Amino acid sequence: MGIFSKKHKPTQNAYAVVTGAGSGIGRSFAMELAKRGGAIVCADINLDAANETVKLIQSQTSGKAFAVKCDVGNKDQVKALADEAEVLLGHPVTLVINNAGVGLGGKFDEVSLDDWQWCMHVNLWGVIHGCHYFVPKFKKQGYGAIINVASAAGYTAAPEMTAYNVTKSSVLALSETLSAELRKDKISVNVLCPTLVPTNIMKNGRLPSHYSGLADKLLMDHAFTTSDKVAIKTLNNLDAGKLYTIPQPDAKLFWLMKRASPSLYAKMLGIGYPIFNKYLKK
Repeated sequence: MGIFSKKHKPTQNAYAVVTGAGSGIGRSFAMELAKRGGAIVCADINLDAANETVKLIQSQTSGKAFAVKCDVGNKDQVKALADEAEVLLGHPVTLVINNAGVGLGGKFDEVSLDDWQWCMHVNLWGVIHGCHYFVPKFKKQGYGAIINVASAAGYTAAPEMTAYNVTKSSVLALSETLSAELRKDKISVNVLCPTLVPTNIMKNGRLPSHYSGLADKLLMDHAFTTSDKVAIKTLNNLDAGKLYTIPQPDAKLFWLMKRASPSLYAKMLGIGYPIFNKYLKK
């Protein structure tokens, strides 16, 4: 059994903050938490998108929701979010979902340092900031829960995704470390590692020109799930005290392959990369 008892499930009647809540998995998390009786602060760098999520929650559930504009890579804005959320909710935050993320692709020597910083700003520092400002509050109140959205990219190490892979592997490592460190403080942690999920992250990301149409092609042909299903599975795993959520069969296959034989996996990846690249260009 996890940190929380069967009588206390962290996703039921939660007072939650969800970053990147304006679309995709973030919106699905916010909607599902509202269905579970929660009150949610929907944070997004796009305030209009956050407001759309709030309107959906208000029209489809009885949950309370509030929209806040926040650039998660800006520490001052995340600190303000942590303080404002408690006021808006009228209750200490009990669950934070660090979901906001951006996509970045390209060969290592062709990706600019500006793009590296942009990706790190959101994908890694956004999660660090979210944990930094909420963990002390959770410790003070004696409980809390964190969901960090990483990616299967954090362990698959796919070529031409170096910066993105680095940010997501770091989020995975951060989550594993926090899970061990915060267990005694009754703070539960789950890290989500999906492969392809139909969201806007690839379409709105910074991708090289030869990836033209890649997002639509992969998401239409190879997405094994939906953002709603991913959100439900992750929240259920958090309630069950599980650290990892690996929601799709391909994500699980890569996970098992790499752990069974890391060296063989690396060789297979190197051999398969040129073949996959030809497929993408068709």
